[in-house]
Amino acid sequence: MSIRTGQQYLDRLNERTGQIYLDGELISTNIAEHPKLAPGARAFAKLYDMQHDPAHRDVLTFESPTSGERVSTSFLVPRTEADLVQRREAMALVARSSHGFLGRTGDYMNSALAALSSAKTFFEQADPVFGERIERYTEYVRENDLLTAHALITPQANRAETGSQPMGDSRIAARIVEEREDGIVVRGARMLATNAPIADELLVFPSTVLRGAPQDAPYSYAFAVPSDAPGLKYYCRAPLHAGAGSLDEPLASRFEELDAFVVFDDVFVPNDRIFMLGNPRLRNEWYSATGAGALMTHQVVCRTLAKTEFYLGLAAELADAIGIEDFQHIQEDLGELITYVELERALLRASETEGEVSADGVYLPKWSTLNAARNWYPKSVSQRLPEIIRKFSASGLMALPSEADLDNPDERADLDRYLQGARVDAQSRIRLFKLALDASVSGFAGRESLYEYYFFGDPVRMKTALVKGYDFGVVRERVRELLV
Repeated sequence: MSIRTGQQYLDRLNERTGQIYLDGELISTNIAEHPKLAPGARAFAKLYDMQHDPAHRDVLTFESPTSGERVSTSFLVPRTEADLVQRREAMALVARSSHGFLGRTGDYMNSALAALSSAKTFFEQADPVFGERIERYTEYVRENDLLTAHALITPQANRAETGSQPMGDSRIAARIVEEREDGIVVRGARMLATNAPIADELLVFPSTVLRGAPQDAPYSYAFAVPSDAPGLKYYCRAPLHAGAGSLDEPLASRFEELDAFVVFDDVFVPNDRIFMLGNPRLRNEWYSATGAGALMTHQVVCRTLAKTEFYLGLAAELADAIGIEDFQHIQEDLGELITYVELERALLRASETEGEVSADGVYLPKWSTLNAARNWYPKSVSQRLPEIIRKFSASGLMALPSEADLDNPDERADLDRYLQGARVDAQSRIRLFKLALDASVSGFAGRESLYEYYFFGDPVRMKTALVKGYDFGVVRERVRELLV
């Protein structure tokens, strides 16, 4: 099988049965048709259809190395800088289609699988069979064009406790409760499985760093299960899309991604889907030593660049609509947004041109450059983007009429007169400011700010890791030369 259409994705989703809990309701059938899941499913269906568009086909797909069929470019294992550029062009196209607001598109975890499937040197340290399994699994996902999600961290039960178990509570974190000849049984929970209810597969890869003590063994694993595996339950947060149309909720109605926590109620994982078992040291090196972290971050910077470009465009539209573009403090903020866009673009390109070939022959982007980008964006950029939009819009974000008001002839004359802008009519101004509202003030915007801030984890711990992993040798030596 080659690339799927959007309808094929939706049909498979509707054929699934599972346990999805949302707003007090159990959803187990016709998932793609449920009104609270349908918007997200349709957003991903559009991404599948893009692969078939003649204008995008050659960017978004390439010939499979095993079947010769067209498959997603996100599975292309880069061997040269040109391959990395090809991957970036595909990921940028996907990111721009949602203006960076879909944070868990398929190319994110596909990038991890592409790296892991080629990391033979890493898996040989444990058992080559793990590398063979993930290579076969990657081929399965690639050839069937499946959408994967990721269960990331353990629930925050009691962070004041210490101990080897994640979050200090062995009763809560997903753990192995039985090892059998044919696989393992997993019990417990994991958080932040964004889009998992509408994905085909759930990846459960390492996240929390383990100390390597004997009691860490039940938490030392990496595996994948179908999203409707028996015993798998999803508990979703309340939707941020209230059900309004594209005028009133322009972003939430299009790009709502449901976050969930996952309960493993004695879920059986067969051997062929287990990619690491035991060996806490290698588990802790899962992303760094395999190149998965580098390829995933490469995708993330493509997405955040698209998002920053969106905010620059939105700010420029707002300034023009209400005639504030010549004010110096507005130009200062526009200049700040331009700087963010160009710096992100430069970091992305620099990581590619200065990439290196791994021991397994994979051309990986320069990690220190990408690591700087992923540390810079959450605190220095992502929180400023909605802040600038709020500043430009000011009280214009308050008391905006709805689409129903615009359709009411008794109201329309007053709205047309009093809500027009300097260069736009009332309806265009209302539509623009509704977009600004959804990008800076709404519940959707709040979730986006939180999501970006903690995307890779606690920014303070990320900075600590950045410092510990950075090579200070050359710059310190230059200083020492002046001390002689």
